[in-house]
Amino acid sequence: MKTMHNHKNLKIWQRSMDLVEMIYQETLDFPLEEKYGLTSQIRRASSSIPTNIAEGSGRQSKKEFKYFLSISLGSCYEVNTQLELTKRLSMLSDERADTILKELDQVEKMIIGFMKSLVE
Repeated sequence: MKTMHNHKNLKIWQRSMDLVEMIYQETLDFPLEEKYGLTSQIRRASSSIPTNIAEGSGRQSKKEFKYFLSISLGSCYEVNTQLELTKRLSMLSDERADTILKELDQVEKMIIGFMKSLVE
């Protein structure tokens, strides 16, 4: 069986991988007591974005692919909330968080646009 797309060739997958890398780098300096709390949560949510894009790309229908893209989009919103929380808790400066939030916004827009392009 042939998959719909090679996920590694998808710009949304590539860009979301860059986003995950940014988040992992920024969370290295989070307080140690947050290792199993917010640090773990934001890392898992961010890595869910490209993971679901990859999983969806291996599905056999556009409908299934869109479903996994919608999960990725939900993870984007989860990461957005967690980044806002890191700002409120002064774990990440407004400037550093806003840089990631801007990238996250671009990934969200790309996912939405790609979902719209997958017409049955």
